[in-house]
Amino acid sequence: FNGLGEPIDGGPSPFTEEYRDVNGLPMNPFSRDYPTQFIQTGISAIDGMDTLVRGQKLPIFSGSGLPHNLLATQIARQATIVGEEVSFAVVFVAMGIKHDEAAFFKRSFEESGALKNSAIFLNLADDPPVERLVTPRSALTLAEYLAFEQDMHVLVILTDMTNYAEALREISAAREEVPSRKGYPGYMYSDLASIYERAGRIKGKKGSITQMPVLTMPNDDITHPIPDLTGYITEGQIVLDRDLHRRGIYPPINILPSLSRLMKDGIGKGKTREDHGPVASQLYSAYARAQELRSLSAIIGEEGLTERDRAYLRFGDSFERRFLSQGIDENRSLETTLALAWEQLSLLPESELTRIPDRFIKTYYRRS
Repeated sequence: FNGLGEPIDGGPSPFTEEYRDVNGLPMNPFSRDYPTQFIQTGISAIDGMDTLVRGQKLPIFSGSGLPHNLLATQIARQATIVGEEVSFAVVFVAMGIKHDEAAFFKRSFEESGALKNSAIFLNLADDPPVERLVTPRSALTLAEYLAFEQDMHVLVILTDMTNYAEALREISAAREEVPSRKGYPGYMYSDLASIYERAGRIKGKKGSITQMPVLTMPNDDITHPIPDLTGYITEGQIVLDRDLHRRGIYPPINILPSLSRLMKDGIGKGKTREDHGPVASQLYSAYARAQELRSLSAIIGEEGLTERDRAYLRFGDSFERRFLSQGIDENRSLETTLALAWEQLSLLPESELTRIPDRFIKTYYRRS
């Protein structure tokens, strides 16, 4: 579809039976159901460390030149619900994109076979800015129909919300409205909320809407109004890192500033695996320690570190190379992700695994 929801696939126009308001209706907070079920993306850094939960809104904070579009299409192709016989669909929304990017998105979905379970909305950079404001609302109207009337679980990927916000600023300036921070309108928070808050689950309904908005941070500034306001509304963030990208790590997800606030409710026994939570916590702790020691070794040299410290450095290098990094067509199961996690933790002395219960260490730790 184009940004207004009109078919552009070359087929005949559909026969219209009903019309819907693209602005939707706000969900009654009392009728919202709490998200508690895991969505597998096939990306180890997300599934293992920043788990996506059905009904959640989890943005990706990127920067200019980073492979966020590549990651977004990979998630769209690979995302699935494991262990349940349910209907799953992806609504992919691209705003303010160039013609070659639009061709890449269409080709990626067609060649992978993901198009049969997907709807794609494409708003091009040379389309009117006002159409850019309608595009996410048109897509979410379709998502609400699929989720709450057809009982499907829908993943909505919105890229790039920065282009949306720029269109909002352009139209606000044309209307001579009083500007707020960096020229954006003062109502940008409520405008973004009117999009993001259309994700969720409703009591008594089988379907759900999960959102993954993608935005590029101007000048890599996470305090810029667009990521800043997005962070207030959504339930965490996945942060892409320029240094990891420079070193050839794909996807370049920096797990330390990344967070999924609903992860604790979507993992564990009966959902993913009983050791998932403790393993993720230990990986965070160990990687943070490895980063500290990298800075220290740059000052005093690696020979000034203890053997335990050098084990953390080996862990950090292996964690980035083996766990974070994966191929653009590599779809990892959760079992594979957790096996890789234990492989990295086994590089550390057993005494360092203070966040993991002994029963899990006895089962999964690989003693050299």
